[in-house]
Amino acid sequence: MRDYKIVVLGAGGVGKSSITVQFVQGVYIESYDPTIEDSYRKQIEVDGRACDLEILDTAGVAQFTAMRELYIKSGKGFLLVYSVTDENSLKELLALREQVLRIKDSDNVPMVLIGNKCDLEEDRVLSIEDGVKVSQDWGLVPFYETSAMYKTNVDEAFIDVVRQIMRKEAAISAEKKQQKEKQKAEQPVVSQQPVAGQQKTVEAQNAREKQSVKEGKSSSGSKCCTIM
Repeated sequence: MRDYKIVVLGAGGVGKSSITVQFVQGVYIESYDPTIEDSYRKQIEVDGRACDLEILDTAGVAQFTAMRELYIKSGKGFLLVYSVTDENSLKELLALREQVLRIKDSDNVPMVLIGNKCDLEEDRVLSIEDGVKVSQDWGLVPFYETSAMYKTNVDEAFIDVVRQIMRKEAAISAEKKQQKEKQKAEQPVVSQQPVAGQQKTVEAQNAREKQSVKEGKSSSGSKCCTIM
């Protein structure tokens, strides 16, 4: 079973905890303290492979920035969440994504963009097209509009990021295997034939052995007996 740490990031009040608890426990929580950071575990099967997920629900307030960096360092996949009812929450994700890429020192980071609270149509200020545009600007990062209340696209978003992690690990493993095979192929072949000096030594030793055997036969042949 593979262990994967997933980090949920976003501004306070966008529904990070509601999404996480809905995915892990299958229940909806309407209100949550935005200063609380909590972790959850859930075992799931993705494409026939068992996965043990550790999901970190981060706080959405600025004073927790230092702790957030530690979480990003250890995370393998990221859910970046904004609320479709809060334009500023989407703007805040732009800086969060840059922070993730900087800390991970890579542009290839398993990531999903989530526009939460899509059930609140009367309060919506951000359209689906707004989320799609950000997804495209980020290099076609998978984008989902979710509802924690109705569990709309919640499971799909988490499974998507897990699949990305699995694909990345498989690619890294294949690359390491290829490099190992390449290094093995480039290693010089060690000849089993003796070098010139060794060849002469062997020939001289063989000659001495042959001479010794010859002398032994000659000595035994010179012996005789007289019959009286």
